[in-house]
Amino acid sequence: MIRRLVLAACLAATAVPAAAQPAEREKKEAAAEQQLQTLRQQIKAITAEQRQLEGERSEASKALRDADAQVGDAVRALRRTEAGIATTEIELRDLQAEQARLEAGLTEQREALAALVRSAYALGRHEQLKLLLAQDRMADLARVLAYHRYFQADRQERIAGLLDELQALASVAQRIQDQRDVLAAALAQQQADLAALEGQRAERATVLATLESGFKDRAARLAALGRDEKTVLKLLEQLRDAVADIPRQVDDNRPFAGRRGQLGRPLAGSVLAAFGGKLPDGRGSDGWLVAGTAGAEVRAVAPGRVAFSDWLKGYGLLVIVDHGDGWMSLYAFNDALLKDVGDWVRAGDPLATVGSSGGQGRPALYFELRRNGQPQDPKPWFRP
Repeated sequence: MIRRLVLAACLAATAVPAAAQPAEREKKEAAAEQQLQTLRQQIKAITAEQRQLEGERSEASKALRDADAQVGDAVRALRRTEAGIATTEIELRDLQAEQARLEAGLTEQREALAALVRSAYALGRHEQLKLLLAQDRMADLARVLAYHRYFQADRQERIAGLLDELQALASVAQRIQDQRDVLAAALAQQQADLAALEGQRAERATVLATLESGFKDRAARLAALGRDEKTVLKLLEQLRDAVADIPRQVDDNRPFAGRRGQLGRPLAGSVLAAFGGKLPDGRGSDGWLVAGTAGAEVRAVAPGRVAFSDWLKGYGLLVIVDHGDGWMSLYAFNDALLKDVGDWVRAGDPLATVGSSGGQGRPALYFELRRNGQPQDPKPWFRP
């Protein structure tokens, strides 16, 4: 009796925290969502300030930013369409597999029913009456009647099953046709998106050519379109302050400093300009310029939170990921941004697509690794 009372007391004591856990979790999730909204508002204000400065300094950068934004919108539209096509194709394959399964079952049902029909035909017409007249004893007569009822019920059940299978097959066939119609429409949309993307890229090239013709020399171009290191440092400092109080929400909580020599590359490609080298426009490289194919995915090198996802003079469409402890990674010259401010990312998650935004002559990724705003050589951080 005492053991039962003790057990009941223990269960009562543990039940309260268990019941309170969902409420506590919801409270934390609401607080995290509020922090995220605050963070996005802060980053939005920082971005607006950057754009105001750019607008005051150069109309050329504004024209290029608008052209890059249009290309980014076209790339995202194309990716959404292609994702829909992939989903539709998977559903279509599933339906076709179900159709094959139903057709196989229908064949079995037909064969079983045909066997029953052949048996009934072998007995001849009025088989029930013949069986009854052939019996001399009541027990045998009852048994024959029971067998006959089972036979009739089985035949009716098989006929009903066959009809159900036919109806299901017809339904699947209609759904397959519907999916094919959806797929055809999506493929047509894909072609339209591709045409729009090529049109936007051509328009951007025209804008860039117009801007280039207006520059007297390389110095004038860099003044109009190049990055301002002081502006970049100020931006990184503001971003670091904004995300400092946001708790981490990724599984891998190892400090970034402990990942030296273990990072995966953001893009597979040859290094066109290494740390300390020269970029094609003559500027010094504070990171790596990696050759890539337009549309290829740019991936996060480590877990972190997206602190910036917008256009920045000298960098084009830029993603900045905060990894904590003052470490940030920058991914520039993209054609489209796939993550929003505040999104948590894991190592290898797609952040953007390779492009040539910011006035670049060829598709490539410009990658920087910074600690407390200062550029670091990425080479020792990547796996051999």
